[in-house]
Amino acid sequence: MADITKYAAINGGTMISDFGTTKYFSIFSTKRKTASFAYGFIFVFTVFTLFFAFTPSSSNSSSIYSDESYRSHFSPIYYYFFPNSSSSETHNLQPHVGNHTKDGDIMTHTNNATILPKNDKNYTTPSNSSSGLSKGSPIIKNQTESEKQSTIGVTNTTKNFTAEKGVVQNSTSDDLVKSLMNCDLFDGIWVKDESYPLYKPGSCSLIDEQFNCFLNGRPDNEYHKLKWKPKGCTLPRLDGSHMLELLRGKRLVFVGDSLNRNMWESLICILRNSLKDQKKVYEEFGRHHFRTEASYSFVFEDYKCTVEFFVSPFLVQEWEAADKNGTKKETLRLDIIEGFADKYRNADIIVFNTGHWWTHEKTSKGKDYYQEGSHVYSELNVMEAFRKALTTWGRWVDKNVNPKKSLVFFRGYSASHFSGGQWNSGGQCDHETEPIKIETYLTPYPPKMTVLEKVLKGMKTNVTYLNVTRMTDYRKDGHPSIYRKQHLSDEEAKSPLSFQDCSHWCLPGVPDAWNEILYAQLLVKLNQKQLH
Repeated sequence: MADITKYAAINGGTMISDFGTTKYFSIFSTKRKTASFAYGFIFVFTVFTLFFAFTPSSSNSSSIYSDESYRSHFSPIYYYFFPNSSSSETHNLQPHVGNHTKDGDIMTHTNNATILPKNDKNYTTPSNSSSGLSKGSPIIKNQTESEKQSTIGVTNTTKNFTAEKGVVQNSTSDDLVKSLMNCDLFDGIWVKDESYPLYKPGSCSLIDEQFNCFLNGRPDNEYHKLKWKPKGCTLPRLDGSHMLELLRGKRLVFVGDSLNRNMWESLICILRNSLKDQKKVYEEFGRHHFRTEASYSFVFEDYKCTVEFFVSPFLVQEWEAADKNGTKKETLRLDIIEGFADKYRNADIIVFNTGHWWTHEKTSKGKDYYQEGSHVYSELNVMEAFRKALTTWGRWVDKNVNPKKSLVFFRGYSASHFSGGQWNSGGQCDHETEPIKIETYLTPYPPKMTVLEKVLKGMKTNVTYLNVTRMTDYRKDGHPSIYRKQHLSDEEAKSPLSFQDCSHWCLPGVPDAWNEILYAQLLVKLNQKQLH
């Protein structure tokens, strides 16, 4: 109303009377000439003032729209006429993050499964598959100055918020969410960023010895200074304190093999590192080692949330069956979901994975191992067994997980980099200190992930596919290799290069990027009100 009043005074006669009675207009002989001149002068003055008030200044080249830079775009005359325009009106403006990808790269939803486009020659999928990665030769590079500014601009990815009773006020900026929604987060490059990693190497006591390359004596450190950068947008830096606000009062559960444990430990360290009082983060049962029990749960006391892990390398139930002689033998029930499923079916966010155990000798050969009902297959192709198991998992999710309450993710296959053999035959990667830089050296898209995509398309539940295969394939430098433990057994000490881990990932390292993608997806889901 104050602004309207100022303009009303111009048309109301009071200001004209002041001009009409002043001595500067005495040269006119009649009141009519005086009034005409006064009206004209006021009109010109008003037009001139409004022109300067709303004309942007030339300093509009800044890419970061902060509170100060936004106000500097306008003439101070604007604030003379609008003194009540508080800074809070522009305080919540966010930078425009990235560019939208071309039409062929937008995220698609097929039968409620969120799948990303792929058309790279090295990652071929059936013609009806909408999942995947775009062409282009990713180059591992240092960030340019403009890219660093872009990264800085999205460090705080949300508008200022205050948390009251678990409610996040002023949600994520529209520009950021739109850029993430229309972006293939898995088509990108690794760029060097000196501001990484997200937590100091050696600072997180919760990292399993198997993943703690720094404490195990790895001498190089470039492997944890790389940030994943999608081509079509900017992936926001994972803000641990904000992600905890998103998780307030909720359960986030990881279900799968040791690669999901890798991701789970990464997230625990990131979130814990964001807190001042880390004593209020603890494993529910006081455990300090995470390789022997069937499940673990970290409690973030101040946020009343848990981040949990359930061991389930196949997602279906490991079993025993009697052979003709009555001897018990191990089998895998392709028709039964794993035994702990009821404990996490009501979780708010569930991240599943499987894949690596299907490459082991027993599963890959498939002889007298796979079982449905009372029938044990004398021989079954591993791809068919994998399809049956995932179909069982998908049916269980559709029947037991409430899509109105829970968000479901499936993290895809994480690439291994054994050279000169496999995990159990002397394969090595200890000499690798740089990522793959030429895409022709990447491996073909795993057929098992093509099977997964088909299963996801047939499900009723909206499962978001975290297709990390390609982004991990570049990172031959990120594995523990010989830095998987500090103290070797006598057998290992005799031939240390023969015992290497080229499947899992050093922490800090590649799984931190998976969690940044998960964080970005949660920002989108929150904006779409799927978490409420």
